[in-house]
Amino acid sequence: MGETREKMRACLQDEEAFCTAACPFRLDVRDFIEKMRRGSFNSAFRAYRNAVGFPGIVASLCPEPCKAVCPRRSTDAPISLRLLERAGMDHASNVDPTDYNVPRKDKRIAVVGAGVSGLAAALRLAARKYEVTVYERSDRIGGHLWGVLPPEVFLCDIERQFMHEKYDLRLDTHVESLDGLDFDAVYVATGAGGTDFGLLRGVETGGSGGPVAGAKPGVFLGGSLLGVGTVQAIAHGLRVTNHIERYIKVGRTEVPAEDRGTRLELDPSVLTFLEPVVPADGVAYTSEEAIEEARRCLRCACDACIRNCDLMRFYKKYPRRIMDEVDVTVEPATLDGSGPMARRLISTCNQCGLCAEVCPKDIDMGEFLLESRQAMHKKKSMPWAFHDFWLRDMAFANSGSAYVAASPGGRAGGMYMFFPGCQIGASDPRYVEESYRFLLRTHPDTSLILGCCGAPALWAGDEGLHGETVAKLRKDWESLGRPAAVFACPTCKQVFQDYLPEIKSVFLYDLLLEMGISPAGKYSGRMFSVFDPCSSRQEPALQSSVRLLAAKAGCRLEPLPNEGRLAQCCSWGGQVSIANPSYVKDVVDRRIRQNDNPYITFCTNCRDIFADAGKPALHILDILFDLNDDNRMPPTVTQRRNNRVELRRNLLREFFGKEATVERMDNEPTLLMSEDLRKKISANLLLESDVLAAIEHCESTGRKVEDPATGHYFGYLQIGHVTHWVEYRPTDKGFELFNAYSHRMKIELEEAWNGRG
Repeated sequence: MGETREKMRACLQDEEAFCTAACPFRLDVRDFIEKMRRGSFNSAFRAYRNAVGFPGIVASLCPEPCKAVCPRRSTDAPISLRLLERAGMDHASNVDPTDYNVPRKDKRIAVVGAGVSGLAAALRLAARKYEVTVYERSDRIGGHLWGVLPPEVFLCDIERQFMHEKYDLRLDTHVESLDGLDFDAVYVATGAGGTDFGLLRGVETGGSGGPVAGAKPGVFLGGSLLGVGTVQAIAHGLRVTNHIERYIKVGRTEVPAEDRGTRLELDPSVLTFLEPVVPADGVAYTSEEAIEEARRCLRCACDACIRNCDLMRFYKKYPRRIMDEVDVTVEPATLDGSGPMARRLISTCNQCGLCAEVCPKDIDMGEFLLESRQAMHKKKSMPWAFHDFWLRDMAFANSGSAYVAASPGGRAGGMYMFFPGCQIGASDPRYVEESYRFLLRTHPDTSLILGCCGAPALWAGDEGLHGETVAKLRKDWESLGRPAAVFACPTCKQVFQDYLPEIKSVFLYDLLLEMGISPAGKYSGRMFSVFDPCSSRQEPALQSSVRLLAAKAGCRLEPLPNEGRLAQCCSWGGQVSIANPSYVKDVVDRRIRQNDNPYITFCTNCRDIFADAGKPALHILDILFDLNDDNRMPPTVTQRRNNRVELRRNLLREFFGKEATVERMDNEPTLLMSEDLRKKISANLLLESDVLAAIEHCESTGRKVEDPATGHYFGYLQIGHVTHWVEYRPTDKGFELFNAYSHRMKIELEEAWNGRG
């Protein structure tokens, strides 16, 4: 985890935009542009004025260093920021400064020079209510501005900005020495060629880019005196205020060096061409033109994780913030052993890997959160409720009711071993049956392992259980002669690649394409979009094969905004639905709204999740083997278990000549219920067998309560960690169920009611 932490500490979330880093005033361009895009000219102008001090002067003279660093300069044209700043002034309804009621301070500051830098310092110091005295040797203010701007422009701006501020201006006053000035601090801004009172000897003036501290404590120098241009001189005067305040408060005289760069990264090749907006009158933007030009701005920020990662977008938190919250969760520092808990956040990550794909610093939040889950599991602080159902489901998939490890005729040593995964057969047993049947036509010695790869244990942070699952798979694979694995599920392939790298692998869809499958033309001519599962992100050949198979079936394909290496999770990954149902709903809604086409998937979890949300979706095997229509509703959690039992029985009978011993199916004796109730208990991850067990417990023990008005019985049973509640009535055909729900908690001191007393 150490390497991941170092990367997270290098997160670029706080890096300034390129234009802001180049701006002498460090104008927050992202904020300014956002206000302009909304047409909020008043607030945009205030942001600009607060940054530059004299907006009219700066908008007239700024050399626009931002244009030289704007990423759009190599794609279409840099953003016309100066025109936008001017538009903020032109279209704001009020350009007068705000009069703040701030208590006056008892410190006195002298400013030597009433040029633009000295006036900027005086403006900012006066606004902070210091007692400011400005000395000017000539009979007018403005310094060299008289030679570069019409006086009606700059004098009007200066007058407006000082309209609420008081300062003592002393014209025709030549300061020959600072020794006679009795002030708490002094700013020397005597202009180009002006006197520095001998205070610059031995002082480095070229490195910081800002005002400097002179050789005498409390004296600072800046502006054109240091050889900078007009706009930079104004920036010196504004920034020196912070240095003077630090000196007054804590006695520090040094001026910190300014880092004028940014570590931000952006690839211009990914930008879309947008025509720059040119003022219709050739001079200034109309309000509509300003808004249109502002919308061209990228608002450059290192926010690829927020824009692409569902978890960070949902929580509105960057990597460093998440790291801090996770740290106090995994290693709480409070006296009672608890701290601000991010346990739900930790268990919300889908483990899709997109964050690392888009991050310029390769920060893998999924890896960090997975390691956090493992750390919490070791400390027994991982909430069991978040993963209990999935671990029980994995146990069932790897139990004698559903697991198969066999080879045709009992002969090991074939070239291939089909490993479809536990979910594909749970969705529809025919997916596995038809695929295996097809593989056997060309490779009759293909063996089979039907079970779970262990991903649920991995996502739950249970390294021990996951290790046991991997060890069993390795042992069974070796008993089959160490064949290459044929995967139908990209997640299974990913798990094998990480934890069983010695097993060579190939995807079912590559083999189907290679073997020359002739799909039915049922969907020929119809438009679809292929939804790449997130676990296929690093499998471009697989993604291509699925598209070729769909095209071979005559399907027309339209790309999705995020596919290929930018594939996004359907919400299944990490099995987060119990930990954060609202997050899952948000993710699913976003995925199915990408376009109106039906989706083709090659992950049954994606297909079933989308279908459950009302999105027409097909698995690629539906198309190849003509199995289902795109309106098939997903099976309930009970049906998924029954499908696994049925699949094992069918496979053993057809391909291995064995009869499977099948215990009572999940809903026998019959549970009578409405379809709405069946869907509800499935959505709540309640198995009908568990509901039935609770009813049978109530009946056998008599631990039930009758409602005389309805004749319904109520009772409960704790199964594992979960307490199941039922409302039912016995009938001659079984039990009629009216309601069922669960609490992922225990009821203490009720041993007898739970069948243990």
